[in-house]
Amino acid sequence: MILKPDRRRFLQAAAAAGAASSIVPAVSRGEEKREAPSRRLTLGCIGVGGKGRNNLGRFLTEKDVQVVAVCDVDENHTRLAADMVREKYGNDDCRVYADFRELLARDDIDAVSIATPDHWHALTAIAAAEAGKHIYCEKPLANSVGEGRAICNAVEQNKVLLQTGSHERSNPNARFAAELVRNGRIGKLREIVIHLPCDQAHHQQVKEFSSKPAASSVPEGFDYDFWLGHTAEAPYSEKRCHFWWRFILAYGGGEMTDRGAHIIDLAQLGAGTDATGPVLIEAKGVQNPDSLYDAYMDYQFVNTYGNGVRMTGKSEGPRGLKFIGDEGWIFVHVHGCKLEAEPASLLQTTFGENDVQLGRSPGHHRNFLDAVLHGAELMAPAEVGHRTATICHLNNIAMQVGRSLKWNPETEQIEGDEEASALLTPAMRSPWKL
Repeated sequence: MILKPDRRRFLQAAAAAGAASSIVPAVSRGEEKREAPSRRLTLGCIGVGGKGRNNLGRFLTEKDVQVVAVCDVDENHTRLAADMVREKYGNDDCRVYADFRELLARDDIDAVSIATPDHWHALTAIAAAEAGKHIYCEKPLANSVGEGRAICNAVEQNKVLLQTGSHERSNPNARFAAELVRNGRIGKLREIVIHLPCDQAHHQQVKEFSSKPAASSVPEGFDYDFWLGHTAEAPYSEKRCHFWWRFILAYGGGEMTDRGAHIIDLAQLGAGTDATGPVLIEAKGVQNPDSLYDAYMDYQFVNTYGNGVRMTGKSEGPRGLKFIGDEGWIFVHVHGCKLEAEPASLLQTTFGENDVQLGRSPGHHRNFLDAVLHGAELMAPAEVGHRTATICHLNNIAMQVGRSLKWNPETEQIEGDEEASALLTPAMRSPWKL
């Protein structure tokens, strides 16, 4: 069904109000509450593999959403996703697409969920913004610093909203921990320790894979060239694609951007640095030169902020982060955000009206809908997602060039290092371009 002009104006007004009153660029905060339109928000889902179907399932539980289209380059994915929608609504109205551009051309779609491999986030999100669609985009926001900035620019220029899928930021425990830090309950913040281990079964498989697989036939119903997109031509192997792509730097950033986009994101929230980032990046890691998987699986890093706070990290330990102050510490486990603290009494803290209070989320997907429909503040808008992903990418770049980087978070440039600077934005295979 084509949207009537009054509903179009409502959705645009909600986006404009959100963008106008934020302390961080692209954060949406409605200046006044608005009633939801009488019809449901229409949603298309682009990228409906494992995580994409998970997001689809979340949106299908919301009464004010109507999923009208699913899109993927793999017919197996779209078949499973379309079956989910049909089972939910009891009809065959959900359209199936292989090309996201056809889905975005529809005037009756208000918003999209993007859960493609990371190397497709930027081109898809930018096209969605230019089509006037609000966007829920999986983390990391983009697969490079330059692509992330391009997304933020497109979102701002087209006055749409974007929620980055770093859902731990919506966890009440994570927000409580950040409030403890930002209100000085652990004293002056000195260090943030990041534990980003590569210790699960799939990590071990990646570490043990020490070759480049022979080319094999592309499965029927899978548009492999479209899947490659702007990246270089490469022989097909199932070990290159679904799920495993995240350990190949052309398509993802390894654990550094996969779960780093959650854990470093919570560090940014607690440090109050959502609009900026470190100024010195030091990182060392080990690659397997003979393997298809060139992402770093063993690493350590030190990121230093302009105020002297150090964020140190390594690929071992209990997954999560520890805020260390001169009067105590807080550890946030990821996933789930179970808290530990010293002194333990910190966990019984209550806050007053003069304290920093970060608010609570009804759930990350619900928060996105409330932002679009009612002008609520997004938990993880484009700029926040970009700043988090930037730190992850800079650590990977420092490991690639084998030296520390001086980063200017204002200009978003690496100072005095042409080789490293060239890695901020990848070259794109024709006909694709930012």
